[in-house]
Amino acid sequence: MRNSLLILPFLLFVVFVGFAFLGMKREDPDSLPSELIGKYAPDVQLQPLDGITPFTQSDLENGSVTFVNFWASWCAPCRAEHPTLMWLSEQGISVFGVNYKDSPINANRFLQDLGNPFSMGGADPKAAMGLDWGVYGLPETFVLGPDGKVILRVTGPLTQRNMTARVLPALKAAGISLR
Repeated sequence: MRNSLLILPFLLFVVFVGFAFLGMKREDPDSLPSELIGKYAPDVQLQPLDGITPFTQSDLENGSVTFVNFWASWCAPCRAEHPTLMWLSEQGISVFGVNYKDSPINANRFLQDLGNPFSMGGADPKAAMGLDWGVYGLPETFVLGPDGKVILRVTGPLTQRNMTARVLPALKAAGISLR
């Protein structure tokens, strides 16, 4: 009995090492899987946000690539990705913003301070839309093709590094090039 109790910690350690090894072998450790890839984007459920035109489901099928970004003023990584969103917007790419679980006053102050990269957007104060889209944490960005189907989900800040390493290759694989 005593010997079997000594073996238990060793077996748990071996199981842990096995799971750690499998986790490191994932193709892209920075991504979370999404059941939405290749499917039409889920329903849009937004409340108005001052100064931003709300988008609807039909706006997601606009004939060009669209980035749907879930963000909040209280999210430090959202500040880090903001220059990339501004750059995308300056390139004429549709960037739609979903302000997630935030106060409208703080959201508006954030956009006034840093600039507004969103051509359309709104608020998701109770996370209803985020739940349907499978938002896990902020920021998260969904890249949609011209037909409104999800091409890619980027968890964490959308940086120039992510653009080069993940977004542009995913668009290229889908036969789409940015302007």
